[in-house]
Amino acid sequence: MNLLRALATVSSMTLVSRVLGFVRDMLIARLFGAGLATDAFFVAFRIPNLLRRLFAEGAFSQAFVPVLSEYRNRRGDADTRVLVDRTSTLLALALLAVTAVGIAAAPLVVYVSAPGFVATPDKFGLTVAMLRVTFPYILFISLVSLAGGVLNTWSRFAIPALTPTLLNLSFIVGALFAAPYFDPPAMVLAWAVFAGGALQLAFQIPALAKIGMLPRPRLGFSDPGVRRILVLMGPAVLGVSVAQVSLLINTIIASFLGDGRVSWLYYADRLMEFPTGLLGVALGTVLLPSLSKYHAESSADEYSKLLDWGLRLTLLLAAPAAVALALLSVPLVATLFHYGQFGEHDVWMTRQALVAYSIGLLGLILVKVLAPGFYARQNIATPVRIAIVTLITTQALNAVFVLSLKQGGLEATTGIGPHTGLALAIGLGACLNAALLYRKLRGHGIYLPQPGWGGFALKVSAALAAMALALWLAMGPSAWWFTAGAAPRVAATTGLVLLGSVAYFGALWLLGFRPRDFSRRAV
Repeated sequence: MNLLRALATVSSMTLVSRVLGFVRDMLIARLFGAGLATDAFFVAFRIPNLLRRLFAEGAFSQAFVPVLSEYRNRRGDADTRVLVDRTSTLLALALLAVTAVGIAAAPLVVYVSAPGFVATPDKFGLTVAMLRVTFPYILFISLVSLAGGVLNTWSRFAIPALTPTLLNLSFIVGALFAAPYFDPPAMVLAWAVFAGGALQLAFQIPALAKIGMLPRPRLGFSDPGVRRILVLMGPAVLGVSVAQVSLLINTIIASFLGDGRVSWLYYADRLMEFPTGLLGVALGTVLLPSLSKYHAESSADEYSKLLDWGLRLTLLLAAPAAVALALLSVPLVATLFHYGQFGEHDVWMTRQALVAYSIGLLGLILVKVLAPGFYARQNIATPVRIAIVTLITTQALNAVFVLSLKQGGLEATTGIGPHTGLALAIGLGACLNAALLYRKLRGHGIYLPQPGWGGFALKVSAALAAMALALWLAMGPSAWWFTAGAAPRVAATTGLVLLGSVAYFGALWLLGFRPRDFSRRAV
């Protein structure tokens, strides 16, 4: 399989999901605005979503896929099937217990994760009720992650990449047709999470059956492969999910800053996650199985070359996304969310967080490429140490930025809200994380850059300048985006995105870049 084609497949499926995700968020913003009910839902959804990223897509996938690849390459399908059966059985039992505890302890979980809500009993009570509905999502989505890891190891990338669309479809159908039947109407969002998780799990089953890897109940706590996955999983929770831990801490801080702050950060985060999912998650998904196979075959040179390929694609595609998000922050936020209850002030506040996030976008995506360089080798200790340093640094930055803006008087003089400081700390922390991971990969001799990086970076920089100039000249005044109708805004934003793409990739073409230059065969 051509890895560039595989990346295109995963990215295109992810694009469908992300577009539906924006439709979902537009509906939520239009129907529910940014206030008490949406703050309650975003906290209730963020907790199981955080657990998903920590244990399912994060630690579990990074521990499971390398061991699974090793079994398939060295021990054959029969032993691999036993490993899948025993791992899925243990995972399901553990998740049932976690889900039961989470539902029972929902008030305590909300108290810890959003203590600022305690002062508003209605908000606190609604968040608890929503969390009890959304918590089973961690059960469904963790099993979905296991299924996706198996399918990706068999190079079946399309089904796992398309699966998240079902959650967004659940939101859209619920918000449009079922909201009037709930009290309050925003409760439909919590039930959409539950339904979406169940649908995603059901969607994976036929694909697993087709490759003969549909799990069967089989206990095996002493299985050496299962034990190795568990040993790798423990420290990997922090190693691959430092950004998510920071986001949770940000939610706690934002809950003390007043109504709307949690929602503004959420909407900005959703825009930032578009390129992160489209590029970072897709690259990590494609790279990890091949890196694991190269490691199993002791092919160090090809391992390094594959990392180099991933890093070049990251710079080529993530850098323009970061610049475009910052430049087009007002058009994007106004076009997607400035409807109904989501007012002009909400646009400006969300825009501030988005610009701050965009500073760290390249770092966030680089982490998705650099971390698999360690996890494919079953090296957990190095990224964990880096993650701890990053987490501490991020929280120190939080303290500096939030206190300066909230208590130091800068919010009154600059108009920049303290929630912007939270977003900026996340972005800068991601850049530090990526820089330290890169340094260690070089220091351990795992990655040796291929020739031509200097010229490559200069050409990308020139194309970025061409794109930025084109967007700046074509964007027009911010005031227009608040007064224009929905259709003109959508048309204008679409035109700006197309213009930026043509300017950037056209400049790259003139500078000698060709798609075939990035073609690479999988191992």
